[in-house]
Amino acid sequence: MKILFIGDVVGSPGRNQLEAYLPKLKQKYQPQLTIVNGENAASGKGMTEKIYKQFLSWGAQVITMGNHTWDKREIFEFIDDAKNMIRPANFPEGTPGRGFQIIDCNGVKIAVINLQGRTFLPPIDDPFRKADELVELAKKEASIIFVDFHAEATSEKQALAWYLDGRVSAVVGTHTHVQTADERILDNGTAYITDVGMTGPYDGILGTDREAVIKRFLTNLPVRFEVTKRGKVQLNAVLIDIDDTSGKAKQIKRIMINDDHPFFV
Repeated sequence: MKILFIGDVVGSPGRNQLEAYLPKLKQKYQPQLTIVNGENAASGKGMTEKIYKQFLSWGAQVITMGNHTWDKREIFEFIDDAKNMIRPANFPEGTPGRGFQIIDCNGVKIAVINLQGRTFLPPIDDPFRKADELVELAKKEASIIFVDFHAEATSEKQALAWYLDGRVSAVVGTHTHVQTADERILDNGTAYITDVGMTGPYDGILGTDREAVIKRFLTNLPVRFEVTKRGKVQLNAVLIDIDDTSGKAKQIKRIMINDDHPFFV
Protein backbone atom coordinates (compact mmCIF):
# COMPACT_ATOMS: atom_id res chain seq x y z
CA MET A 1 0.00 0.00 0.00
CA LYS A 2 1.46 3.33 -1.10
CA ILE A 3 0.29 6.55 0.51
CA LEU A 4 1.18 9.91 -1.03
CA PHE A 5 1.00 12.84 1.37
CA ILE A 6 1.32 16.44 0.11
CA GLY A 7 2.60 19.08 2.56
CA ASP A 8 0.67 22.24 3.50
CA VAL A 9 -0.78 23.88 0.38
CA VAL A 10 -0.33 27.65 0.70
CA GLY A 11 -2.54 30.08 -1.23
CA SER A 12 -3.06 30.22 -4.97
CA PRO A 13 0.60 29.44 -5.79
CA GLY A 14 0.25 26.21 -3.82
CA ARG A 15 -3.07 25.36 -5.41
CA ASN A 16 -1.65 25.91 -8.89
CA GLN A 17 1.32 23.71 -8.07
CA LEU A 18 -0.94 20.98 -6.72
CA GLU A 19 -3.14 21.06 -9.80
CA ALA A 20 -0.11 20.87 -12.08
CA TYR A 21 1.85 18.13 -10.32
CA LEU A 22 -0.60 15.89 -8.47
CA PRO A 23 -1.63 14.00 -11.64
CA LYS A 24 2.05 13.57 -12.56
CA LEU A 25 2.95 12.31 -9.10
CA LYS A 26 0.09 9.83 -9.14
CA GLN A 27 1.11 8.62 -12.58
CA LYS A 28 4.71 8.13 -11.49
CA TYR A 29 4.24 6.59 -8.04
CA GLN A 30 0.79 4.94 -8.35
CA PRO A 31 -0.34 5.57 -4.75
CA GLN A 32 -3.49 3.87 -3.55
CA LEU A 33 -4.29 6.80 -1.24
CA THR A 34 -3.50 10.51 -1.65
CA ILE A 35 -3.76 12.88 1.32
CA VAL A 36 -3.28 16.66 1.15
CA ASN A 37 -2.94 19.13 4.01
CA GLY A 38 -5.08 22.11 3.04
CA GLU A 39 -5.26 24.33 6.11
CA ASN A 40 -3.44 27.21 4.35
CA ALA A 41 -5.08 26.78 0.96
CA ALA A 42 -7.33 29.87 0.96
CA SER A 43 -5.12 32.98 0.85
CA GLY A 44 -2.72 31.33 3.29
CA LYS A 45 -5.23 30.72 6.06
CA GLY A 46 -8.16 28.32 6.03
CA MET A 47 -10.25 26.48 3.45
CA THR A 48 -13.28 27.28 1.31
CA GLU A 49 -15.82 24.86 -0.12
CA LYS A 50 -14.75 25.71 -3.67
CA ILE A 51 -11.12 24.87 -2.93
CA TYR A 52 -12.11 21.71 -1.06
CA LYS A 53 -13.98 20.47 -4.13
CA GLN A 54 -11.08 21.45 -6.40
CA PHE A 55 -8.67 19.35 -4.34
CA LEU A 56 -10.94 16.34 -4.71
CA SER A 57 -11.29 16.87 -8.46
CA TRP A 58 -7.48 17.03 -8.79
CA GLY A 59 -7.05 13.65 -7.08
CA ALA A 60 -6.92 14.17 -3.31
CA GLN A 61 -8.92 11.57 -1.37
CA VAL A 62 -8.47 12.98 2.13
CA ILE A 63 -7.79 16.59 3.14
CA THR A 64 -6.29 17.27 6.56
CA MET A 65 -6.28 20.59 8.39
CA GLY A 66 -4.61 22.32 11.36
CA ASN A 67 -4.61 25.45 13.51
CA HIS A 68 -6.01 27.61 10.67
CA THR A 69 -9.05 25.37 10.20
CA TRP A 70 -11.50 28.06 11.31
CA ASP A 71 -9.94 31.11 9.64
CA LYS A 72 -12.52 31.21 6.84
CA ARG A 73 -15.97 31.65 8.34
CA GLU A 74 -17.71 29.72 5.57
CA ILE A 75 -16.12 26.47 6.75
CA PHE A 76 -18.81 26.26 9.42
CA GLU A 77 -21.36 26.00 6.61
CA PHE A 78 -19.90 22.89 4.96
CA ILE A 79 -17.40 21.08 7.19
CA ASP A 80 -19.97 18.67 8.63
CA ASP A 81 -20.88 17.59 5.09
CA ALA A 82 -17.28 17.47 3.85
CA LYS A 83 -16.80 13.71 4.15
CA ASN A 84 -13.26 13.80 2.78
CA MET A 85 -11.99 16.51 5.16
CA ILE A 86 -10.72 15.96 8.69
CA ARG A 87 -9.67 18.60 11.19
CA PRO A 88 -7.53 18.05 14.31
CA ALA A 89 -9.32 15.45 16.39
CA ASN A 90 -8.22 16.99 19.68
CA PHE A 91 -10.28 20.14 19.23
CA PRO A 92 -12.74 20.23 22.17
CA GLU A 93 -15.88 18.12 22.29
CA GLY A 94 -18.67 19.61 20.19
CA THR A 95 -16.39 21.20 17.58
CA PRO A 96 -17.83 20.86 14.05
CA GLY A 97 -16.33 18.34 11.66
CA ARG A 98 -14.50 15.08 12.34
CA GLY A 99 -10.98 14.20 13.35
CA PHE A 100 -10.46 10.89 11.60
CA GLN A 101 -11.70 8.95 8.63
CA ILE A 102 -11.53 5.36 7.43
CA ILE A 103 -10.95 4.84 3.71
CA ASP A 104 -11.47 1.55 1.86
CA CYS A 105 -8.74 1.15 -0.77
CA ASN A 106 -9.48 -1.96 -2.80
CA GLY A 107 -10.49 -3.90 0.28
CA VAL A 108 -7.72 -2.52 2.53
CA LYS A 109 -9.03 -0.16 5.18
CA ILE A 110 -6.88 2.83 6.12
CA ALA A 111 -7.58 5.11 9.07
CA VAL A 112 -6.40 8.70 8.69
CA ILE A 113 -6.10 10.73 11.91
CA ASN A 114 -5.44 14.48 12.19
CA LEU A 115 -4.00 15.86 15.45
CA GLN A 116 -2.67 19.24 16.55
CA GLY A 117 0.19 19.95 18.93
CA ARG A 118 0.00 22.20 21.99
CA THR A 119 3.57 23.51 22.30
CA PHE A 120 3.75 27.10 20.91
CA LEU A 121 0.18 26.70 19.61
CA PRO A 122 -3.21 27.50 21.20
CA PRO A 123 -3.98 25.09 24.05
CA ILE A 124 -6.48 22.40 23.09
CA ASP A 125 -7.08 18.83 24.25
CA ASP A 126 -4.17 16.44 24.76
CA PRO A 127 -3.11 14.95 21.38
CA PHE A 128 -1.44 11.95 23.06
CA ARG A 129 -4.59 10.87 24.91
CA LYS A 130 -6.74 11.55 21.86
CA ALA A 131 -4.34 9.43 19.80
CA ASP A 132 -4.74 6.56 22.28
CA GLU A 133 -8.51 6.80 21.93
CA LEU A 134 -8.60 6.99 18.14
CA VAL A 135 -5.95 4.32 17.52
CA GLU A 136 -7.94 1.82 19.56
CA LEU A 137 -11.09 2.79 17.69
CA ALA A 138 -9.36 2.59 14.30
CA LYS A 139 -7.87 -0.83 15.00
CA LYS A 140 -11.35 -2.33 15.08
CA GLU A 141 -11.65 -1.70 11.33
CA ALA A 142 -8.35 -0.65 9.77
CA SER A 143 -5.09 -2.49 9.26
CA ILE A 144 -3.22 0.73 8.38
CA ILE A 145 -3.29 3.90 10.52
CA PHE A 146 -1.86 7.19 9.21
CA VAL A 147 -1.39 10.28 11.44
CA ASP A 148 -0.91 13.89 10.31
CA PHE A 149 0.45 15.68 13.40
CA HIS A 150 0.13 19.43 12.86
CA ALA A 151 2.56 20.83 15.41
CA GLU A 152 5.26 23.45 15.94
CA ALA A 153 7.83 21.80 18.18
CA THR A 154 10.13 19.12 16.80
CA SER A 155 10.30 17.51 20.24
CA GLU A 156 6.52 17.17 20.45
CA LYS A 157 6.39 15.58 17.00
CA GLN A 158 9.16 13.14 17.82
CA ALA A 159 7.56 12.32 21.16
CA LEU A 160 4.21 11.45 19.58
CA ALA A 161 5.91 9.33 16.92
CA TRP A 162 7.85 7.30 19.48
CA TYR A 163 4.75 7.09 21.69
CA LEU A 164 2.78 5.58 18.78
CA ASP A 165 5.64 3.52 17.29
CA GLY A 166 4.32 0.08 16.39
CA ARG A 167 0.71 1.11 16.93
CA VAL A 168 0.35 3.22 13.77
CA SER A 169 1.82 2.95 10.29
CA ALA A 170 3.00 6.54 9.94
CA VAL A 171 3.30 9.84 11.79
CA VAL A 172 4.06 12.78 9.51
CA GLY A 173 4.58 16.32 10.77
CA THR A 174 3.06 19.41 9.19
CA HIS A 175 2.76 23.14 10.06
CA THR A 176 6.31 24.51 9.98
CA HIS A 177 6.49 24.61 6.16
CA VAL A 178 10.14 23.56 5.87
CA GLN A 179 10.80 19.98 4.79
CA THR A 180 13.08 18.13 7.20
CA ALA A 181 15.60 15.46 6.17
CA ASP A 182 14.96 13.06 9.05
CA GLU A 183 12.61 10.58 7.39
CA ARG A 184 13.01 7.09 8.85
CA ILE A 185 11.26 3.91 9.94
CA LEU A 186 11.17 3.73 13.74
CA ASP A 187 12.11 0.56 15.64
CA ASN A 188 8.63 -0.97 15.65
CA GLY A 189 7.64 -0.13 12.07
CA THR A 190 6.22 3.40 12.11
CA ALA A 191 7.30 5.76 9.32
CA TYR A 192 8.20 9.24 10.55
CA ILE A 193 9.26 12.67 9.33
CA THR A 194 9.28 15.83 11.45
CA ASP A 195 7.84 18.02 8.71
CA VAL A 196 6.77 17.19 5.17
CA GLY A 197 7.18 20.82 4.13
CA MET A 198 4.86 23.03 2.10
CA THR A 199 3.43 23.40 -1.38
CA GLY A 200 3.48 27.00 -2.57
CA PRO A 201 5.91 29.91 -2.86
CA TYR A 202 9.59 28.94 -2.96
CA ASP A 203 11.00 32.48 -2.80
CA GLY A 204 8.96 33.69 0.19
CA ILE A 205 9.44 32.96 3.89
CA LEU A 206 7.18 30.06 4.90
CA GLY A 207 5.05 31.05 1.92
CA THR A 208 4.60 34.72 2.82
CA ASP A 209 6.12 37.88 1.39
CA ARG A 210 9.72 37.95 2.58
CA GLU A 211 10.02 41.76 2.81
CA ALA A 212 7.18 41.87 5.33
CA VAL A 213 8.73 39.13 7.43
CA ILE A 214 12.15 40.80 7.39
CA LYS A 215 10.55 44.13 8.38
CA ARG A 216 8.88 42.41 11.31
CA PHE A 217 12.23 41.10 12.55
CA LEU A 218 13.98 44.44 12.01
CA THR A 219 11.36 46.66 13.66
CA ASN A 220 9.22 44.38 15.83
CA LEU A 221 6.27 46.39 14.51
CA PRO A 222 2.99 44.80 13.39
CA VAL A 223 2.98 43.92 9.70
CA ARG A 224 0.49 42.21 7.44
CA PHE A 225 1.67 38.78 6.27
CA GLU A 226 0.35 37.86 2.82
CA VAL A 227 1.07 34.93 0.51
CA THR A 228 3.69 36.00 -1.99
CA LYS A 229 2.55 35.61 -5.59
CA ARG A 230 5.96 36.43 -7.06
CA GLY A 231 8.86 34.14 -7.84
CA LYS A 232 9.28 30.39 -7.90
CA VAL A 233 7.03 27.70 -6.45
CA GLN A 234 7.58 24.32 -4.85
CA LEU A 235 5.83 21.10 -3.88
CA ASN A 236 6.90 18.96 -0.93
CA ALA A 237 5.53 15.51 -0.17
CA VAL A 238 6.32 12.04 1.12
CA LEU A 239 5.56 8.63 -0.33
CA ILE A 240 5.16 5.85 2.22
CA ASP A 241 5.05 2.14 1.38
CA ILE A 242 3.20 0.07 3.99
CA ASP A 243 2.64 -3.66 4.36
CA ASP A 244 -1.11 -4.30 3.97
CA THR A 245 -1.22 -7.15 6.48
CA SER A 246 1.02 -6.00 9.33
CA GLY A 247 0.40 -2.27 8.92
CA LYS A 248 4.12 -1.63 9.32
CA ALA A 249 5.92 0.81 7.06
CA LYS A 250 8.52 -0.56 4.68
CA GLN A 251 9.83 2.68 3.17
CA ILE A 252 9.41 6.45 3.36
CA LYS A 253 10.62 8.69 0.54
CA ARG A 254 10.81 12.49 0.56
CA ILE A 255 9.66 14.31 -2.55
CA MET A 256 10.83 17.86 -3.26
CA ILE A 257 9.91 19.69 -6.46
CA ASN A 258 11.29 23.18 -7.11
CA ASP A 259 13.67 24.93 -9.50
CA ASP A 260 16.64 23.40 -7.70
CA HIS A 261 15.05 19.92 -7.67
CA PRO A 262 13.09 19.44 -10.93
CA PHE A 263 10.53 16.71 -11.35
CA PHE A 264 11.10 13.87 -13.79
CA VAL A 265 8.40 11.41 -14.81
